[in-house]
Amino acid sequence: MKKNYTFSLVLAVAALIMAGPLANSQDAGNSEASQSQPHPAHGPHQHCMDMQGREDMGMGFSQAKTTHHFILAKDGGVISVEAKDPKDTASRDEIRTHLAHIAKMFAEGNFDIPMFVHDQVPPGVPVMQSKEHQIQYRFEETKLGGRVVITSDDPEALSAVRDFLTFQIREHKTGDPLTVQ
Repeated sequence: MKKNYTFSLVLAVAALIMAGPLANSQDAGNSEASQSQPHPAHGPHQHCMDMQGREDMGMGFSQAKTTHHFILAKDGGVISVEAKDPKDTASRDEIRTHLAHIAKMFAEGNFDIPMFVHDQVPPGVPVMQSKEHQIQYRFEETKLGGRVVITSDDPEALSAVRDFLTFQIREHKTGDPLTVQ
């Protein structure tokens, strides 16, 4: 319970810090624009740098020391994160803690972390939230970290999961295939 409170507090403080420059923008009130695109005052490079800072904060581990992969599967997909260095047990353990938490949050329809990291509502999230009972999220440990396996037999939910994972592939520039494997 204390960990969730602390994490929520960190996200709230970070959101307040990040909101300062956005509040002065002409487009800050345009929720549709701010949810679907990087802030217009930022170029693509600045958007990427801002996202990387929010990633470390929102995920609780160094992005430079880890590798993300997002796999589109016939029955859903996979979010996989692993430490780059096999001896980096601290990152491995932080990844496992984060992904176990993510699986639980997503199962409850809570996508606050990806919305914070990307500074927008990622594609697929509204449907994934409305279909939370038709989607299963399972955390699994891997040798160097972990993964969240996402499955569903609901066609609309599957489409939303794929939209969400495709967005992650593009945003994180993982180079993962954009087709079902």
